[in-house]
Amino acid sequence: MKADLLLVNGRVYLSAYESHPQDALAIAGERVLAVGAGESLRDLLAPSGRVCDLGGRVVIPGLTDSHIHFFWYALGLRRLDLRDVRSSAEMAARVAERVRTTAPGRWIVGHGWDQEQWPDRRFPTAADLDPVSPEHPVLLIAKSGHALVANSLALRRARITPATLDPPGGHIARDAAGRPTGMLFEDGAMDLVKGLLPPPTPEEAAAALEAAFPQAWRVGLTAIHDMDGGPAFAAYRLLHGRDALGLRVVKYLPPAVLDDGSAADLRSGAGDLWLRIGGIKLFADGALGTRTAALFEPYAGEPENRGLWATEPALLRTISARAAAHDLSVAIHAIGDRAVEEVLDILAALDGPPRLRHRIEHVQLLRPSAVGRFAAQGVVASMQPIHATQDYPMAERYWGERCAYAYAWRMLWESGAVLAFGSDSPVESLDPFLGLHAAVTRRRPDGSPAPAGWRPEQRLDIRQALWAYTQGAAYAAGMEADLGTLHPGRLADLVVLDQDIIAQGGVSLHGDVPPVMATMVGGRWVYGPWS
Repeated sequence: MKADLLLVNGRVYLSAYESHPQDALAIAGERVLAVGAGESLRDLLAPSGRVCDLGGRVVIPGLTDSHIHFFWYALGLRRLDLRDVRSSAEMAARVAERVRTTAPGRWIVGHGWDQEQWPDRRFPTAADLDPVSPEHPVLLIAKSGHALVANSLALRRARITPATLDPPGGHIARDAAGRPTGMLFEDGAMDLVKGLLPPPTPEEAAAALEAAFPQAWRVGLTAIHDMDGGPAFAAYRLLHGRDALGLRVVKYLPPAVLDDGSAADLRSGAGDLWLRIGGIKLFADGALGTRTAALFEPYAGEPENRGLWATEPALLRTISARAAAHDLSVAIHAIGDRAVEEVLDILAALDGPPRLRHRIEHVQLLRPSAVGRFAAQGVVASMQPIHATQDYPMAERYWGERCAYAYAWRMLWESGAVLAFGSDSPVESLDPFLGLHAAVTRRRPDGSPAPAGWRPEQRLDIRQALWAYTQGAAYAAGMEADLGTLHPGRLADLVVLDQDIIAQGGVSLHGDVPPVMATMVGGRWVYGPWS
């Protein structure tokens, strides 16, 4: 077999723990053919093959985002971006701008607001939005994705009145007189309004995804574990049928597939190297930002609030057992310490093929007794380092000294647990280099909160963090034979960097410019000077 492409004059790290980088990499089709010194590989190059001189730059395996809402992210590129608003008044002004260019009666949808960044930390209300949007239904989703605020017109369309009871797995905020304020918490309540949005057509959904792929390539992503429900899977399949998928997609599906008859044709690992089934995505609890994550002890200053169950444990147990019986892994969102332990109990009781890679998503707060259970039970800890650096003021405010076991990457790593890292984008940036920086420093890009970072005993070194974005992610998807390293025979998914993050022990951040010079997926340049 001859090589189609030869990369020479580089520092090629075949894995996160490679001791000595190689000089060159030969690629045949979509896989690595050989590694070594450049001159020794030239005889492998086909007559029509291409040589790329890396100019001394660094190559690492392609990065995987192990928890992303990429379809939500893609749609968000067309929606109102509220990540930088710093008050409810500024948010209303942003809505007013969109109203001026939107036909009356059409929905205005936005995402990204975070009341914890506002001076009063007050949740917004319909009363904040109504003066600027009397003829437009408005739905604005919080940064966490676990709450939204709707204006009065949207509430009327959803028939949410003082008489409306809290739905299962959700909460409708009310004022002192019992009237809905416009704030809806968790899917059970949010879906009352979100369900009114006209869904994108398959073609619209596919177009949104295609437009978003370059944003992933420019930050070095070559694969994703997508956690979105709705029309996302159909859109990915449409693109796959056209050979137009720009990323390798491991798709996690909503539990409804267990009831619609399609589960008989689905199992974890079904599909191919471009689009495959990961398993079933479930929710145990809420989030820190909305104080709905399920805790053993109350939130500080809120003695009656221990969070809530997005799915009651008995139902969660039933659905998880059904999934495992269908040969489907489960990936269960659990943020609070009580939710994590409940889910560990559920997973410990599951039957099913031993090859299933069950996961807990987020794992933001633990009790000491839970730390060793991940390795003992073979449960993947799917975590997002950037959450720790973004959330630490809230965590300290509401969890206090419990934060000794919050975002406990080092503790879990040393216990032997498999870590798979991601971003939870669009909750946070999809740039994995921000995640690597957070994992290694426990600091924000501006250096806060301190030189040693927040709770620095939980920092990882760069090799451990990179492992979680490569080999750990591949293991979580059951793809470790094909992804995660650049050894011969593995898929040629790689990233060319302008800095040696391994030798320097971390990522040097330069504004919002990632250190990515080029990205390759399946032996094909998709970003950079050679694409």
